[in-house]
Formats: sequence, structure tokens, C-alpha cells
Amino acid sequence: MNISKVLLPAIVLLVSVVATPVFGQDVTHSTPGISGYDPVAYFTDGKAMKGSGYHVTEYNGVTYTFASRDHKELFQGNPEKYVPAYGGYCAYGVAVGKKFVSDPEAWKVVNGTLYLNLDKGIQSKWLKDVPGYIKKSEANWKEIKNKAPADL
Repeated sequence: MNISKVLLPAIVLLVSVVATPVFGQDVTHSTPGISGYDPVAYFTDGKAMKGSGYHVTEYNGVTYTFASRDHKELFQGNPEKYVPAYGGYCAYGVAVGKKFVSDPEAWKVVNGTLYLNLDKGIQSKWLKDVPGYIKKSEANWKEIKNKAPADL
């Protein structure tokens, strides 16, 4: 019996079992918040801007990218000022008790808070009663914050 025929598969199996959790952890941090858009740009430039892989930071387990080092430094100095409401989920969706993925191009800053919407169509509906929808969202967020979107 050739020992390499037994030993080699055993080593491959061992390495794959040990390495799998490491690869899985890396994936959880590879999806950037706001789909890779710069959260600071909404406030400083008044527009949605893609971030760059050269300017990255993590906050509360979410990776954010920035268009410039200055934006990254502003964010790091006061992240709560720049992170979107409701974990980046659609503000209208939260108002109706759901967690919809948002489009970074459908946004509005209201009283210093960034709100995102599912798309421009939903945003036009949300804009008809921003204060009312924010009030509903604030009440609903307490109930749905820790629930998976598929469970709503």
C-alpha cells in the first residue's frame, strides 16, 4: 500500500475543514454598506457617489467605502452622523413594516439623517409625506430591527 495515496487525501480534507470557517468569515465582511457608495458624499457633495477600495473602514460590522481620504476621516470622526437610517434599508419599507434593499441613488437627507429608498418610484411616494413615513418608520424599526427581511 502506497502511504501517499492515503496521506494526501487526508491532508487535503484536514486543510479544507480548517480553512472553511476562515473563508466564510472573510465573505461576511466583503459586501460594502450602501452598495459601495460613499455615505459622506450625500452630506458634503449633495449627491450619491461611488466609494473607492482605496478608502475603506468598518463600523458596527459594516464595511463602508469612500470617494476620498477626507471623506473617510470625516466618517471616522463621527460615523453616526453619516450612516443611513434603518441600517440602510428602505425608509418607506420600514414604514410599512418591511426591510427592502435600497437603491443608493434614491436618497434624501432630512434633518441631518440619510434616508434611502427601494427605488425612485417608491421614493416619490415616500416624498409625499416624509414626516409621516419617518414617524411610522421610527415606531416600526423598534419591532423589526433584529428580524431577518425574509421573516417580515
